[in-house]
Amino acid sequence: MRTGDIITFMWRITYSHVIAYFIAGIFALYVLNYKELFATEEMSLLMRPVTHPLVALGPFLQVFRGILLSLCLLPIRKFILGEKHGFAILGILVLGLSLISTIGATPGSFEGYIYTIIPPVNQIVGYAEAILYILLFTGILWVSYTYEKKWLNILFLILLVIISALSLMSYFSLR
Repeated sequence: MRTGDIITFMWRITYSHVIAYFIAGIFALYVLNYKELFATEEMSLLMRPVTHPLVALGPFLQVFRGILLSLCLLPIRKFILGEKHGFAILGILVLGLSLISTIGATPGSFEGYIYTIIPPVNQIVGYAEAILYILLFTGILWVSYTYEKKWLNILFLILLVIISALSLMSYFSLR
């Protein structure tokens, strides 16, 4: 494995994750009304209000999560990139391991339905955000590898910088 290929893979995983996370988060905030949902009695014990400074900083911090995600996916990089349906399989893995079959009792997970007091309707609502995220994440990654164009890398870099800047500005304005 060449160092350049590893860095390219990590870069693409990171920007795909950050952009997908941001868009899915905006969708959840405005379409799924997370502001109201997070204010409910059950969810307010688990989630910070959407107006909290750390929530505003979240999209910027996703850069670090994207790097961690890329390191976790690095051992199966050749499978993802080499198999006919590698990106679709990646989406299924992300759905299964990060939502449905988490180790902790998170809302919407197998454990969440068993061990939390969160009503099932409040757990199910997050599926729309998760599915949108997975479709965007794998879609952006697929586009990156299918159409390896310099202007795409520049576009994704610009989006990453804008998302990070908006997140940082929001964080500092809420402090």
